[in-house]
Amino acid sequence: MSVEPEASPRPVDRFHRLCEVVVARLPFGLDSIVAPTFLGFVVINSFTFAVDLALLTLLHGGLHLPLAVAVTVAYACAFTLSYFLNRILNFQSHGAVGPQFAVYVVVVVVNYLAFILGVSSALLGARRTRYHVARIVAGACEAVYMYSAMRWVVFRR
Repeated sequence: MSVEPEASPRPVDRFHRLCEVVVARLPFGLDSIVAPTFLGFVVINSFTFAVDLALLTLLHGGLHLPLAVAVTVAYACAFTLSYFLNRILNFQSHGAVGPQFAVYVVVVVVNYLAFILGVSSALLGARRTRYHVARIVAGACEAVYMYSAMRWVVFRR
């Protein structure tokens, strides 16, 4: 009789299980309100937001590209990375990539116009806010919109 070692869980399963464990330990009854996918979204999008800010800093602060160009390029890279990480790790979607990504692009275009350009521009124009601060405030607004859209529109089951 041979004993075969158990296969270790896939990284996707480990990520999702970790989110479930953390949410289950939230205090004040928050475990019944916060979905594990919300925690996964926060982790993934915090990482992709850091990528966005790093690229923005490199493109605008380092290479001196115009701010609108730097924001657009950095955001396009970050939103593409976010889509694939959320699709694979967080929502574990098996839907067809083409139609799903097309819906995601529409969601992102609305997000980009309303929050990334709209909120950022309003903050920069009204108070001479530093572009990093404006981007962080816009990022907080977009997080609520993007999670809702990804959970109930893009990756709906």
